[in-house]
Amino acid sequence: MESFTSLRSVRAYAVPFSVFRFPLTMTRFHFKHFSLSHDNSTMKVGTDAVLLGAWVAVTRSDWALDIGTGCGVLPLMLAQKGVAKVHAVDLDASSAQEAAENFDASQWHDKLFSFHADIRKFTMQCAYDLIISNPPFFVNSFKCDADRRNQARHTDTSLTFSELIASVRRLLKPDGRFAVVLPLRESLEFIPLAEQANLFVHRRENIVPVAGKDPNRVNLEFRYGQPVRVEATDLVIRREDGSFTEDYSRVVSEYYLG
Repeated sequence: MESFTSLRSVRAYAVPFSVFRFPLTMTRFHFKHFSLSHDNSTMKVGTDAVLLGAWVAVTRSDWALDIGTGCGVLPLMLAQKGVAKVHAVDLDASSAQEAAENFDASQWHDKLFSFHADIRKFTMQCAYDLIISNPPFFVNSFKCDADRRNQARHTDTSLTFSELIASVRRLLKPDGRFAVVLPLRESLEFIPLAEQANLFVHRRENIVPVAGKDPNRVNLEFRYGQPVRVEATDLVIRREDGSFTEDYSRVVSEYYLG
């Protein structure tokens, strides 16, 4: 297996990506054990990514890949959980640069690496134990005028579900896990596409925004082959009066301040 020490230099690889290590920016968003800037990233720190990062199961030996890293919040959460290494890939140059700055500012700077790359062309001399993604998921919906934000949010302007699944198939170990967050409606399209690639849901968490409402997001963990049973749970974020539930507060307590 390849040593990660060589990944700081792109000259050793005949592939179209760059590894970023840049000076720090000034504006910081503070978590309990790390801080990060998200001013220049296409997608900001949000509830979807934080709940996915808190939910995903890891081991200390995991080599992980984050597809569409944005400002790098998911790799930082994985590092806090104790994984061995994380590669973070983003098609947007400013996002990849900002993720690199955030990694360099963290206590886990030696295990986090940011790549400006198209995941459809990204190659590495290793496969991953865990692939995680908060992907673009607005399919054929109204677009705003900001091209970079459209690229991050819409599957028909950047990475399609089929392309994401094909990239996972190419980069995931045979016994690896793929974790993703999706709107519930889009998950109904995504799951059959994944099953065609022999990736099946083994764990899922339905995220309910307010007690008494239907789920609007779902965290999914895929593995190769059909499970004996799917481990399914629900997470309700707010009570009917608007206050946070005890379950939500417990889930984010290791990450959010206060």
